[in-house]
Amino acid sequence: MSRTLSRLKRMLRVALFLGGAAGLAACTKIYRDHGYVPTEEALAEVTVGVDTRDSVNETIGAPSISGVLNDSGYYYVSTRMRHYGATEPRVVERQLVAISFSQSGVVENVERYSLQDGRTIALNRRVTESSVNNKTFLRQLLGNIGNFNPGDALPAE
Repeated sequence: MSRTLSRLKRMLRVALFLGGAAGLAACTKIYRDHGYVPTEEALAEVTVGVDTRDSVNETIGAPSISGVLNDSGYYYVSTRMRHYGATEPRVVERQLVAISFSQSGVVENVERYSLQDGRTIALNRRVTESSVNNKTFLRQLLGNIGNFNPGDALPAE
């Protein structure tokens, strides 16, 4: 009997130890990286006033985002997020490299920004209200029966 009791205690200790280890492992920081920013060495190969869009693509790769207004520039964005336990993921590092081009497609400027240079912009998600209120598909279909005029379907002479 005492042998069974000592075995049970040992199994309980092992279970508590494994449970504690799993709890501690669940609270470790996990980092996730998204995007691509070229290195300083790669950016040093881009010459302002000489390189074009095509040569920038060949030298440092395609951008994450390109400008929407008149193909104004290339933007390389990299974000590092930290996940910690059950809390919401947080952005801990962000880098942005902006390469602007002239109207002729030649590099005008190369700029680097970090998370400290940015501002948070609140998005306003406006939703257009529907004119259909509490009507099922069948009620909408049957509601049009009296509104149909067969004369409207005939071709005009």
